[in-house]
Amino acid sequence: MSDIAVFSGSADPDFAQEMCDLLGVSLSPHRTTRFSNDCLQVQLRANCRRRDVYIVQPLVPPVQENLMELLLMLDAARGASASHVNAVIPHFSYARSDKKDAPRISIGAKLVADLLAAAGATRVVTMALHTQQVHGFFSVPVDHLTAIGVLAGHFRDRDLSRTVVVSPDFGNAKVAGDFAHRLGVPMAAGSKRRLSDDRVVIDAIVGDVRGRDVIVLDDEIATAGSMMELISRLVEEDVGRISLACTHGLFTGRAVERLTSEPRIAEIVTTNTVPRPPGFDLPNLVQLSVAPLFAEAVRRINCGESVSSLFSPENTYGA
Repeated sequence: MSDIAVFSGSADPDFAQEMCDLLGVSLSPHRTTRFSNDCLQVQLRANCRRRDVYIVQPLVPPVQENLMELLLMLDAARGASASHVNAVIPHFSYARSDKKDAPRISIGAKLVADLLAAAGATRVVTMALHTQQVHGFFSVPVDHLTAIGVLAGHFRDRDLSRTVVVSPDFGNAKVAGDFAHRLGVPMAAGSKRRLSDDRVVIDAIVGDVRGRDVIVLDDEIATAGSMMELISRLVEEDVGRISLACTHGLFTGRAVERLTSEPRIAEIVTTNTVPRPPGFDLPNLVQLSVAPLFAEAVRRINCGESVSSLFSPENTYGA
């Protein structure tokens, strides 16, 4: 690998450290200070000149604080004459704001994509954007990673002869189909209507789930409203073991309360794109690391190798 510098924002330095350990490089230091007027200032405390700089920062709560810190770090790297400035964003939370579905609302995903480029990012590395169209909002190259192989690896060694993968809605059906194909099992999907951020209605399950074990796959679990509505429909179909799997485990609002109150959930499998806060307690949670995928993507970017081939169905890297 050519000379690189990896910095971490305040959101999840442990994730960045794991990446650095796998890459065999040191995590470069930085300092973030706050003025008396509440403005932030960032100083990168390692040489960036003519180096490939990678700044790791998931957009997790407090999202606005972490986004501003990321923008300042990108600007500092550009001002320090870095050859390339790469924003590594394991969770791009603004991806949910991807369309104008009501009058006079902002499309936050496009705005934040523009802000990242304006701040100095020459490339973005992220994972499991809410919809594929968000990829096109960026004016710089984007490496859009997926955790499907890692999640599938968790279930692959089990007896899946009576298992079906269930997508909560048709929008996630393509990803769920890929997941089901990797496991060699059939797929079903819910017919979902969203009433608000925290309320959905699932009118029916399309596909045969009666009497089967199910793995419910979604890109993220936030308040768990959609999951609980889907589980109620699955229970009506007399399913067996219920497992939940997602890339981004946010668990906001009443999510923990809802998920722990449902004894039919055998396990909840997620990745570490979102750090767990102190005192977080979800007893049946399994967290898988995707830091190896991000580290390998960084290595390939730096060496000029293909990143997309990392996620071909035949490639089980990280699984």
